[in-house]
Amino acid sequence: MLEVIDKGCVTESHPVPMLFVHGAWHAAWCWDEHFLSFFADEGYRALAVSLRGHGGSPTHKPLRICSLADYVDDVRLIADSLPTRPVVIGHSMGGFIVQKYLESHDAPAGVLMASMPPQGNLGSGLRWIRRHPWHFTKMSLTGKALPYISAPHLARDRFFSAETPEARVSDYAMRLQEESTRVGIDCLVLNLPRPKRVATPLLVLGAHDDGAHTRKEIRATARAYHTEAEFFPNMGHDMMLEPGWIAVAERMHTWLGSHGL
Repeated sequence: MLEVIDKGCVTESHPVPMLFVHGAWHAAWCWDEHFLSFFADEGYRALAVSLRGHGGSPTHKPLRICSLADYVDDVRLIADSLPTRPVVIGHSMGGFIVQKYLESHDAPAGVLMASMPPQGNLGSGLRWIRRHPWHFTKMSLTGKALPYISAPHLARDRFFSAETPEARVSDYAMRLQEESTRVGIDCLVLNLPRPKRVATPLLVLGAHDDGAHTRKEIRATARAYHTEAEFFPNMGHDMMLEPGWIAVAERMHTWLGSHGL
């Protein structure tokens, strides 16, 4: 019984539902702040799932050992429950999950927002180690990362730009939650995407002030899927929560329309 926030309905103009997949430490709430209502108002059915152990979704085994395959299966479960195959949109780790999902499942289109690259999350991990070596040591010893991203100044460093008001950063930081240790390892080396298996057209979006993934990594993701990355200025990693979120949503809306969706 995964938590799903479901808004709007399919229309003649937009007959395909949209399924949004959150990144690490987040849940469906991050899409419900702006994106679900935006797309519902534009005539789409927009759904966001909380992966197992996140938000209101239960997990029948400890979160720390939930795997990338488990998360991909969560996306499959919700996609299979819909009358038609949805467009799949993934942010950060959610983009990595979407890439893995599309290896073996059809979709009319997909969007990768500030996504982990198919080469894995090693680059982001190494930057974190260099920037906060003591945090990484404590994370390795305890298996817990939340204390080192949920303080407002640390959340801003990773997820938000200087444009985001302090009150919003503090509010969003309070909503973050612990993430699976196993998934972190999967995204490093154990279960990397295989882009050659993906035939779905993809829109690849990045943020100029991303504290998690570099523009070089976002461009590498786009190249892997034979497209060009598009970047938004004055924007941090959490593109769906940043003050300029509407520009991202409007670009997605235009792109989907150009594909008859």
